[in-house]
Amino acid sequence: MVKGSLDAACDSQFCHVSVLLGEMVANLAVVPGGNYLDATAGGGGHSEGLLKLGLPIHLTLIDRDSQAIAAALERLEPLVKTLDGASLNHWQGNFAEFPSTDQQFDGVIADLGVSSPQLDQGDRGFSFRQTAPLDMRMDQTQDLTAAEIINHWSEADLARIFYEYGEERLSRRLARQIVQQRPFQTTTDLAEAIARWVPAKYRYGRIHPATRVFQGLRIAVNDELGSLETLIAKAPIWLKPGGRIGIISFHSLEDRIVKHHFRESENLKVLTKKPILPSEEEQQTNPRARSAKLRWAEKLATGIK
Repeated sequence: MVKGSLDAACDSQFCHVSVLLGEMVANLAVVPGGNYLDATAGGGGHSEGLLKLGLPIHLTLIDRDSQAIAAALERLEPLVKTLDGASLNHWQGNFAEFPSTDQQFDGVIADLGVSSPQLDQGDRGFSFRQTAPLDMRMDQTQDLTAAEIINHWSEADLARIFYEYGEERLSRRLARQIVQQRPFQTTTDLAEAIARWVPAKYRYGRIHPATRVFQGLRIAVNDELGSLETLIAKAPIWLKPGGRIGIISFHSLEDRIVKHHFRESENLKVLTKKPILPSEEEQQTNPRARSAKLRWAEKLATGIK
């Protein structure tokens, strides 16, 4: 599978370069007539990779973001029409809430975290590189925003999410300063304030001093870790015996959950003792792929019915 040729087809405004594309497609072991779930469709890159195999498969897309669903459908529907017997369905929402029936899928894939278009669209508030409202919602119909958390949650709760979700060692200091000086309305206002509050050596480190706080906020706004745990708990029910689940994570918190849940499940067999990592070439051409880790598990023939 040549990643460049697949990505070149993406001319939508919501265009995301799918990481570990070849590895995801190859390890899913796609079969003709199989039923597959892309739980984080994004711009449709991984699903396009599956359809490019030329097999008549039944594909279901999930994404919280209405823009992502629209872009994926625009990208994939013409391709599905060229495959006799193939079908494409979609559902917008949190994959943890997907109303699937039992043992429906031959494979489930998920590419976690925020996508490139969400980062690059300044008005979404995921990045502090551009001035935008403190939003960070993947599903823009939900009520909870980053502004609500920053301006109304307690100091203790702020410190907890910065430490647990952002792995920020200055969590208490930053939470205390935020509570004393809020409200904050924009991404840059918050990021610039954090940069002023941290020690000088912290200010000129490898990453911006607000990076971990923004990660913690994003995870809290979207309940990313709770949703991931629910997905892995439901996957053995959704999968047919022998069906596979592949999950790409981008930070240690996600990868730890995937690794431990795969190992501890009585209904899944771990297929990757160590995660699959992007090649050096992919990391050079797509720097956002550098932290990606792909793990696989397969549903056992006996277990959940």
